[in-house]
Amino acid sequence: MNQLQLFLPCAAGVEALLANEVQRITGIQGKAWRAGVQLQGSWRDALQLNLHSRLAQRVLIELQHSSYRSEQDLYNAAAGVAWEIWFTPKQTFKVEITAQHSPLTSLNFAALKIKDAIADRFRAKFDVRPDVDTHWPDVRVYAHLTTDTVTIYIDTSGEPLFKRGWREDKGDAPLKETLAAAMIAASGWDQLCKEGVPLYDPCCGSGTIAIEAAQIACNIAPGINRRFAFQKYLPFQSHVWEGLLDQAEAAITEPAAPVFGSDVSFRMVDFSERNAERAGVANAVEFRGGDALQRMPPAPTGVMLVNPPYGERIDVAGVAGMSGLQSRNQRDERRQSVDEFGQPLRRNDASMDTPRDRSANPGREQAQTASGEEASDFFPQLAAHWKNHYAGWTAHVLTPDLKLPSKMRLKESRRVPMWNGPIECRLFRFDMVAGSARGKPVDRPAD
Repeated sequence: MNQLQLFLPCAAGVEALLANEVQRITGIQGKAWRAGVQLQGSWRDALQLNLHSRLAQRVLIELQHSSYRSEQDLYNAAAGVAWEIWFTPKQTFKVEITAQHSPLTSLNFAALKIKDAIADRFRAKFDVRPDVDTHWPDVRVYAHLTTDTVTIYIDTSGEPLFKRGWREDKGDAPLKETLAAAMIAASGWDQLCKEGVPLYDPCCGSGTIAIEAAQIACNIAPGINRRFAFQKYLPFQSHVWEGLLDQAEAAITEPAAPVFGSDVSFRMVDFSERNAERAGVANAVEFRGGDALQRMPPAPTGVMLVNPPYGERIDVAGVAGMSGLQSRNQRDERRQSVDEFGQPLRRNDASMDTPRDRSANPGREQAQTASGEEASDFFPQLAAHWKNHYAGWTAHVLTPDLKLPSKMRLKESRRVPMWNGPIECRLFRFDMVAGSARGKPVDRPAD
C-alpha cells in the first residue's frame, strides 16, 4: 500500500492550485493533468488528502489500466483486479462508467460487464458475491474509457469532498465549497491571512466563501467532521486514522486573520451563522445584513472575494434591483448538473478527463449576466461604491462575463480562468485606488 497510483479530480482551471496543495499536504510533487492531479503515494497519503484537501473532488486509486476493443476486454480487465484485498462480499458496491470517444455503443452494457467481473471474482474465491447498491454503496468503482483504453479506479472518498458536513442551510444555488476554496487559493489570501489580512464577502449568501476562509484562518482540516469510504475498506486501520485526526485537531489555532460576510437577505445571514457554528468557526467569522452597494468596509484594507449574481443563478437584488425582484436569499451560487467527478453531465460523452485523455473540454454553457436594467445598474454602482469607500482593498470577482470589467469601468490587474461546473468563468482581480474607477494594473497572465 506504499506505491499507489492516485488521481484527484478537480474543477477545470484548478489543476495547478491542486498540485500545489497536494505537495503541501504530502510532500509529493503530483502531475497536473486536465481536470485533475496524478501522483504516486501511499495509503496514508490517500487518507491525508481526503482529510486535508480543499480543492479535490475525490481521491481515487487506480487499480487497472489496459487496452480494450470490446466489452469482453472490459470484463477481463476488471476480473484481473484483486478486489478481495479492498473489500468483502458482505459489502455493497456500485460501478460508474464514463467515456471519451469510446467506440462502444452502450455504456450501460459496459458497466454491467465490469460489475459482472467483480461479482464473478468474489464468487469464484468465496462462493458468494457482493450485492449492488446504486444509492448508498459501501464501495464506488469508477471506469473511464478512451478510444482504446480503460482505466479502473476505486474511490476512497465516498461522498464528494466538497460535502464538508457543515452546510445544512443553503440558498437555491449553492457554490461548491471546493470552488470557494479555489477562489481563495487563486486570490492568494490563503497565504495573506498569515499576515493578518482581512477577507470580506459582501454577497455571502449562505456563507460558503467566508466559512471556507475562516477554516483556513484557523487551520481546520476540511474533512475533519465527515466520514469517508476508506473507513469501510480492508486496508483501513482505525488507530492510524485516529492518529491523523488527533494531529489535525492539535493543529487548529486561533484565527490568523479576521473574516467578514454580509448579505442583503437577513435570512441568508441567519443561514450563514448556523453553517459557521457547525463548521467550528462561529467565533472566527462575522456576518451582518446589508446591501453590497451600501455597506462600508469592515477594515481599512483587505481582500474581497465576490461571486455576484449571473445568468440563471438569480436576479440582482438590493438598491439596484428593488423593482419586483426576488431578495438576495436566492442569490447564493449557481446550481450545476455535474457528475461524481465535478464535471458537466453529458449524455453520450465523458464527463471525466483522466490523466491519459486530456483532449476535450467540458461542454460549455453560455452564461449571460443578470438580465435587465437592474443588472446593468448594479455593477457600475458596485464599482463606484468600491472606488469611493474601498481604496486600498483588492477585489476578486468570479464571473462568466468577460466584459464585466468594462461594465464596471474597472481595469483588472489579473484574470484567472476557472470553471463553475459547465460555465467557463474568470476570476478578475481589481486593485482599488482612491479617486479613480480604474484599478492599478499589475501582472495579467494570458488566459
